[in-house]
Amino acid sequence: MKETLSKNAVTALLSEGNLVIQALKSAIDGISFSELSMVVDATTSNPECQSVQTILTHVVNSGYAYCGYIRKVTKQHHEFVRKGFYNSVEKYWEELDLLLDYTVLTFEKIHDEDIEEFDEDKKIKSSWGQVYDIEQMMEHAIVHVVRHRRQIEKFKKRLDSLD
Repeated sequence: MKETLSKNAVTALLSEGNLVIQALKSAIDGISFSELSMVVDATTSNPECQSVQTILTHVVNSGYAYCGYIRKVTKQHHEFVRKGFYNSVEKYWEELDLLLDYTVLTFEKIHDEDIEEFDEDKKIKSSWGQVYDIEQMMEHAIVHVVRHRRQIEKFKKRLDSLD
C-alpha cells in the first residue's frame, strides 16, 4: 500500500499567506503616487519603514528572502533579485501576486512531513539570528506581512490628517 503524503498544513500556511497579502493589497488601495512615496516617519532608524513605498518594497523583498531560506533547506534553486521601488499601488499589487506565485512554487514538493524539524542542525538559520523550521519560517513570513499592513494603516491615517 502506497503511503499518501499530506499537504493539509502546507495548504493552510499558503492559504493564510494569501489572505494576509490580499488584506495588504486592500489596505493600499487608493494610495496615490505622492502618498506612496511621501516620508511619513522621518524619525525611524529603519530606512525601510519611512514611507508606504519603502515598506512595500521591504515586504516584497522579505517575502522572496523567506522563500529563499526555505528553498535552500529543501535544496531548490533560488536566484533572488532585489526588487526596487515602484510608483503605483497597482505595480505593488502585481509584485505581491508574483510573490504569492513564487511562494506556491516553493511549496510544490513540500509536504506536511517536511515542515517541522526538531534537529537544530537542520533548521534554517536566518540572517537576523533566529533559527526556524519551514513551518516557523512561513508563520514568521505571514505575521511579517500583518505587522507591516498595520503599520501602513497607521501611515494612511497620518496621510489623511494632512489633507
